[in-house]
Amino acid sequence: MNVNEVVKFVDQIVFDKTGKHLDDIQTAVVEGTWQRQTYDDIAQECNVTKNHVGDVGAELWQLLSQILQEDIKKTNFRSTFERLQISSLPIVIQNNNNNNILNFGSSYLYQSNDHNQENNKFKSIHYDISLAPQITNFYNRDCELHKIDDWISNQSTSLISVLGLYGIGKTTLVKKFVDLHLEQFEVIIWRSLKHPKPLNLLIDDLLNVCQQEAQVSISDKLTQFFKILSEKKCLIILDDIHHIFTKGQFAGTYQIEYQDYQNFFTMVAKIEHQSSVILISQEQCAEMEFLDEELYPIKFLELSGLYDKEILRNTGLTDEDSWINLIDLYEGNLGYLKSIAGSIRKIFDGKVADFLAENELVITKDIQFLLSQVFNNISPTEKQIILELSKFNQAVSREDLKATLDLSSSDFINGLESLQQRYLIQKIKTEKIMFKLSPVFRQYIRNISQRL
Repeated sequence: MNVNEVVKFVDQIVFDKTGKHLDDIQTAVVEGTWQRQTYDDIAQECNVTKNHVGDVGAELWQLLSQILQEDIKKTNFRSTFERLQISSLPIVIQNNNNNNILNFGSSYLYQSNDHNQENNKFKSIHYDISLAPQITNFYNRDCELHKIDDWISNQSTSLISVLGLYGIGKTTLVKKFVDLHLEQFEVIIWRSLKHPKPLNLLIDDLLNVCQQEAQVSISDKLTQFFKILSEKKCLIILDDIHHIFTKGQFAGTYQIEYQDYQNFFTMVAKIEHQSSVILISQEQCAEMEFLDEELYPIKFLELSGLYDKEILRNTGLTDEDSWINLIDLYEGNLGYLKSIAGSIRKIFDGKVADFLAENELVITKDIQFLLSQVFNNISPTEKQIILELSKFNQAVSREDLKATLDLSSSDFINGLESLQQRYLIQKIKTEKIMFKLSPVFRQYIRNISQRL
């Protein structure tokens, strides 16, 4: 094992953990420590202070200790890595001196050559998060992070849904959780269903990441998969779940070719195992509504907007005193705010106060495109309800809304329920049950109503 091999391996596992490659100073610390240089020698070569190199080194050793579950320090870094037998696919480098194998990839396996360790066990780790986004900014979701951690770590929750409108931060939240808790799991796989595949092929994919050859029948494949969930601590993330639902139907109605997913998600909740599956979606899955949280290990987390000025900190906007008003106008939705911030920079030179002086909720082209996809996906019954609701600035009682619509009680109730499952309307509890549209969606509906 030479210094280049060690640097490549450390860079790979740090990237898998944090989403970031080693920087120049971290690389110099790894190279120098392997070559038995002092921090003073490394600092001189990098033209930085010895204290800075020491701080970088301390953080790096702590991170490597978490990843490899070894107590790694500068003094034992080389001896520890020489003792560890580290392997991964697809690149294989043979060390002729002690037959250690060092590979680089998203999955890796290491074994200690220390025969005094109990049973000299292998610890196999299979990570494939290549399809997960890289997090550059993360804002004020600590409560939600702690909730997911508690559900998984303390309550052994098998099935979790993270739900909310486009742009609200669902995927970012889950990826942040993964980044913070990578070392807790032996298997982490992230897949998006934006371009969905049949369940049969998805299970093939998951088994392949775990380096298992899939059986022929879907029943046998599921048996294989749930055996892995039972024997290993796994975290499986499936993003964009709403893409397997049927357009023009009530929320959570599966397309015919993806109906197997409903049974699969139910199995995840009902079969005993030690792993967790997180579903990220713009609408609730039907089985999450049917299964009782008191009986089965399921939870769902509904995200609302973020009302924190920090989310606009690096957007190039001025008039900070007006930022919270802009955030309120766009419901704290990061997707909406990113789009409108671009328009404010281009048209108002970044001056938020000048934009707000227009006294209009502007629907940008990007927001319009996204909301058009939402509107086109909903059922005719839901469209009737939404078009009627858009005429009101304030919340409307269920009775008053029903009186304006030519819908049966069954269609009306199912439509309201479906719209809530899509996070397009809000229920307000007063003396009467009231409903209102999301302000941004209401403005979009009013705009298209003028063209209908």
